[in-house]
Amino acid sequence: MKIYFKLILLAAAISYSKPALAQIFPEDEANYREWCKIIGSDEFAGRKPMTPYEDKTIHYLADEFRKLGLQPAYGDSYFQEVKEISTYSRPLKNKITVKGAKGKTELNFPDDIMIWTVRGTDKVVIPQTDYVFCGFGIDAPEYNWNDFEGVDVKGKIVIAMVNDPGFYNDKLFRGKNMTYYGRWIYKLEQAEKLGAAGCLVLHNTAAASYGWDVCCASHLQSNLGLCDETMNSNALGFKGWLHENGCRKLFKAAGIDFDTTLEAAKKPGFKPIVLKAKSNVTMNVTYEVKPTHNVVAVLPGTDLKDECIVFNAHWDHFGIGKAIDGDSIYNGAADNASGIAGIMLIAKRFQQLPIKPRRSLVFISPTSEESGLFGSQYYCEHPLFPMSKTATCINFDCIAPAELTKDVIILGGGESNLDEMVMAATAAQGREVKFDNDNTDGWFYRSDHYNFVKKGVPCLVIKNGENPVNPDGPRVKAMKEWYHQPCDEYEENWDVSGSLSLVNVMYSVAVQIANSDEMPKWKPTSANHR
Repeated sequence: MKIYFKLILLAAAISYSKPALAQIFPEDEANYREWCKIIGSDEFAGRKPMTPYEDKTIHYLADEFRKLGLQPAYGDSYFQEVKEISTYSRPLKNKITVKGAKGKTELNFPDDIMIWTVRGTDKVVIPQTDYVFCGFGIDAPEYNWNDFEGVDVKGKIVIAMVNDPGFYNDKLFRGKNMTYYGRWIYKLEQAEKLGAAGCLVLHNTAAASYGWDVCCASHLQSNLGLCDETMNSNALGFKGWLHENGCRKLFKAAGIDFDTTLEAAKKPGFKPIVLKAKSNVTMNVTYEVKPTHNVVAVLPGTDLKDECIVFNAHWDHFGIGKAIDGDSIYNGAADNASGIAGIMLIAKRFQQLPIKPRRSLVFISPTSEESGLFGSQYYCEHPLFPMSKTATCINFDCIAPAELTKDVIILGGGESNLDEMVMAATAAQGREVKFDNDNTDGWFYRSDHYNFVKKGVPCLVIKNGENPVNPDGPRVKAMKEWYHQPCDEYEENWDVSGSLSLVNVMYSVAVQIANSDEMPKWKPTSANHR
């Protein structure tokens, strides 16, 4: 209790908040809006990495960090070079022919199937091979679940359902709280680990939390990946999404019932099925290998300057893509110009403090979050401060537009003592904390902070809750209306009261961590405990 009240007093003394409501200062709001407006404008053309607009974006961010008084992280440079590959790939004749025991069918690109490769080659050729339906594509000993038991998928094409068994049965795994095993990226990682030729994640809108249009928008044009010295020759031949209609066609050709098979896969004891269906796959590929960049700035600490807090907000989005309602620029104003504006505001506040923080502060705007968290992955493998000296990563992703709510939700809550710090900061605002106990979309695993979690660093991600302070006021657009769409544009009528209140909370928590003798810790019961 003593620590709890100490945190309340600290938050009340130094946070930009007042009892009952999160106070919004006009200067802060003006700065925040200006950054969102500029970074999310057509001038930056959707901030696609490895395009001319990357150069424009990262130099703008570096200039803003410099104006805020932050030091470059790498000598006189704010840029960490990340070697990536950009590929544009299409299956031959835009289709894959499946020859099954009950007939032949075609999976049409991109209506039935969305596939790509990150191999640096002009052509990917996979000789005729089997499809293997591996349920959720999960090997999780701690949950007594192995969808690969008794089958060798080497050289074969794996089909794995999105999400995990808890989505369908709350007595399995962590119920509606998706685990990392439910993420499509995990399924691709696991298939590659087992030597599969390719992996198709079976899409379901409810289980994925987004529609087929998002799968297409994310991968129809160029696809990015980290590039190793072998030009990713050991990567999956292809990665991809399989539409339910496409899967029904494939299963019918193989002579099995789609609905019955999927229901069986949702139950313990399911065994993988080598389908009586085969394909060969040929993909034509154009590729380019070049550097992209993380933007990294530092505010040095004092007596604990060898330790740090990381503030993270990715700069990238999808650039110019498929036109929707006549608009082909995917501006990414909420996702994630708003997050960049958030960390800049945090930097500005720390600079205004009369006493500098004990720990150093690292402000990272990574590249290629949208393509697979590649920029933050590279940073975590080549960190400015050792991961053991990184106290926490506070992630800012999609924090606007948002109205002010009476509650604040911690994603991935209950895992570390960061919870208590958030509770103190929100209490100073007259608000309450809730844990996200219906994390069906697995958002905790879908942004850059999770690469820090993998390295053992406690991380903080929060969002506004469900109970607006003004229940009769206008509601902001639901994320599903703008997520990864060209309509994610800055609007002057954005309600940012909730957005700035989140900045208030994260700032208060950061001040506490920056000056504490102790670093945040995972709870012993945490799945992330190291």
